[in-house]
Amino acid sequence: MGILIGLLSFILVVVCLLLGLLVLIQLPKKEAGMGMAFGSGAVDTLLGAGAGSALTTITKWTGGVFLGLCILLAWLGNMKNSSGSAAKAVREAVSRSEAAVPASTAAPAANALITSTNSAAAPAAPAAK
Repeated sequence: MGILIGLLSFILVVVCLLLGLLVLIQLPKKEAGMGMAFGSGAVDTLLGAGAGSALTTITKWTGGVFLGLCILLAWLGNMKNSSGSAAKAVREAVSRSEAAVPASTAAPAANALITSTNSAAAPAAPAAK
């Protein structure tokens, strides 16, 4: 599974670089400025009213592949970690620490610690004359 994740990660980096290049080489439209971001011209572009150029279509498909690879890698990573030894090791360490210190011996030791701390912190009584 590690080889598959490595291969898909490499493909994701290549797709990421390609997507960045595709976005950078596209020419901006005249009405696609920040002032028209929520106006009528940009809404037609966002909703697909007109047919895009080949470059726009390739950018959309590359973005879809990028999103799909991200989701696939997240899923594969989650599967790898859920069945991995990290969670099992934590569970075993907790069970070993609970078994090492029984509850009946922990309470008197804690009480003795509290008593010795309180007696050391108490001020000495003044001497009588």
